[in-house]
Amino acid sequence: MSKIYFQGTFGAYSHLAALSTDPKATIIPCKTFDECFLNASKETDSKIIIPESNRITGNIGIEYLIFKYRLNIYSEYFQKIEHNLLGLPGTKISEIKDVYSHGQALSQCSKFIKSNNLIEHVRADTAGSAEMISKNKEKKNSAIASALSAKTYGLEIIKKNIENEKGNLTRFLVMGKKISQPEFDKKKYITSFLFKLKSKPAALYQSLAGFAINSINLTKLQSYPEKNTFDSFFFLCDLDGHIEDPKVQKSLEELGLHCQDFHVLGVFKADELRDK
Repeated sequence: MSKIYFQGTFGAYSHLAALSTDPKATIIPCKTFDECFLNASKETDSKIIIPESNRITGNIGIEYLIFKYRLNIYSEYFQKIEHNLLGLPGTKISEIKDVYSHGQALSQCSKFIKSNNLIEHVRADTAGSAEMISKNKEKKNSAIASALSAKTYGLEIIKKNIENEKGNLTRFLVMGKKISQPEFDKKKYITSFLFKLKSKPAALYQSLAGFAINSINLTKLQSYPEKNTFDSFFFLCDLDGHIEDPKVQKSLEELGLHCQDFHVLGVFKADELRDK
């Protein structure tokens, strides 16, 4: 049976995403993202599911780990983020004074929090907050977390879908040590890679020319400083297409001429929610 590691505690959105991608897998929580990557780099048969970015709040901040461990990306998965106010069974909203959750979840539900005059308390994660509420057994305390967290920790959903904006999505990446990629056919694919340019003027401008000439669409291009430096950067990039497409190959060959470091992270089917 396959193993999937995720960061957080049971009931987290990462746990929900893991269940959605492989319900038969053994799903194991880790305290940190670093621990997830380390486990997958040691165990060739295991996978990790990692949140990479959120539609509203942007990057999660795991790029340095992608660069460090260079695990293969097998797939992307877009998880709908639906925040709920959770409390002890039988609690009325008028009895609640304090709300606990991850900082991003609190900011994504700021309108609801303000309209109900709740006092915010930032915690490490959403599911951990739900677990704490279930243990403390104080009616004045609540958590913002997933419906799975309510089920996991025996809490009641006091109010559903309390997020400011509906349709929020988090993009997750399923990664592992083994290299595998789908065969090139008519489906929509993403090729993900990282690169570091040679130090010369206009290097980035010149390196991207091949994509423009071959009409290849870049869906992500982000720069990150290398560890302990501010004058050396690497780039994470996603493009529309399969690496075996001749146009993609020509573009990457052109890019390679300008690179000091180049590494393909994976080729995978584009999630259908990309177009919604």
